[in-house]
Amino acid sequence: MNRLEEFRDGYEKFKKVKFKKNKKRFKKLIKEGQSPKVLFITCSDSRVVPDLITSSGPGDLFIVRNIGNFVPPFNPDGKYHCTGAAVEYAVSHLEVTDIIVCGHSDCGAVKELFLEHKPDLKNANIIKWLSLGEKAKEKTLEVVGDKPFKKQRRFAEKLSAVMQIENLLTYPDVKERVEKGELHLHAWHYNIKTGAIKYFDDETNEYKPLKDS
Repeated sequence: MNRLEEFRDGYEKFKKVKFKKNKKRFKKLIKEGQSPKVLFITCSDSRVVPDLITSSGPGDLFIVRNIGNFVPPFNPDGKYHCTGAAVEYAVSHLEVTDIIVCGHSDCGAVKELFLEHKPDLKNANIIKWLSLGEKAKEKTLEVVGDKPFKKQRRFAEKLSAVMQIENLLTYPDVKERVEKGELHLHAWHYNIKTGAIKYFDDETNEYKPLKDS
């Protein structure tokens, strides 16, 4: 059985089981529209599944996925900014109360930050996008540059998520609503191997188990 056939079977299962189970909820979402309270920004990595790790359902999360779960700083230059547009829509139109930036273990984007890249027009978008993680890389080398690469990578994964919170605060509506206490920003790190999630505690300046929050 090829992957497309598996997806067809999965679709049939969805229609017969999951859709049927949530049919009333879908009807309500169509009638009333979506009103998620959380913007969940995470990596495009296929091993990270937001609704699975949070046990959420239809209408619960407004999800943004990109390579490395990066958030570009606010830039009103008139060009196309997919992640920035999603942030603005979630905050200004959906009026979410929380934004979660969720990094993860074994992140390929973070690994790539530590490799030397030669100019390559065929991968120009990747190289440009990865530049958003340069500050996390530089700080990592400054703090744990003498440690094994595995530790550097994990440190950078967690640090990068926190730095994306700083980038979020460059968006006018995000900053305004945070200052009013209407919006809360969170940095998470998900361990693919163990299933554990940790959150960054601003008071202690360290990551702690989410269950203790």
